Order: sequence, then structure tokens, then C-alpha cells
Amino acid sequence: MTKIVRDIAYVRSGDKGDVCTAGVIARTPQDYRALKASVTPEAVKALYGNWVAGEVACYPMDNIEAVVVVMQRALGGGATQTLRLDQTGKSLGYALLRLPVLD
Repeated sequence: MTKIVRDIAYVRSGDKGDVCTAGVIARTPQDYRALKASVTPEAVKALYGNWVAGEVACYPMDNIEAVVVVMQRALGGGATQTLRLDQTGKSLGYALLRLPVLD
């Protein structure tokens, strides 16, 4: 059975305007290496496709064993402009948990 990020991490996310920021935090120190390998700008862009129209940056936070993901132009223009049903960063953040885990 293929592991997904949900098996090794949890997420907290938020939004401001058209930017979604998510912190993906390893459940154990041993999971952190796989988390860093799995949560990359390329993997995030592939997961969301054209829903994230801007750049994606992933910042490893070694001191807290987490990866911070910043997605530009990710919310369809922001809460007051988007036609999406769920315009907040919460749902985008939780979708990161579907990424496959790479070793």
C-alpha cells in the first residue's frame, strides 16, 4: 500500500488575498526526511494543476520538522473575487495530505 503524506504529517493552513500558506508538520522526527522529499514545488504544482496559477515555494523548517508551502495566485483571486465554492486556504492545505510519500 502506498503511503501518502497524511500518514506521516498533519497540516495547518491559511490564506491572505490570493495566497495560500500551509505548514505540513511531520508526525515524528523520523518522518521528516520523507516529508521534505515528498512536499516539493513540483509535486504541489502537479497536485493542484491550474488551480494554483502562480509560483509555489516550499521552505524546510528543520527546527520544527515541517515544510511551509506558499502558493501564489492559488485562490481564484481571493475570497471576494473567486467563483470557487470553497475559496479559503483550508481546503487547499488539506489536499496536500494526498501527496504520495517518497523515500
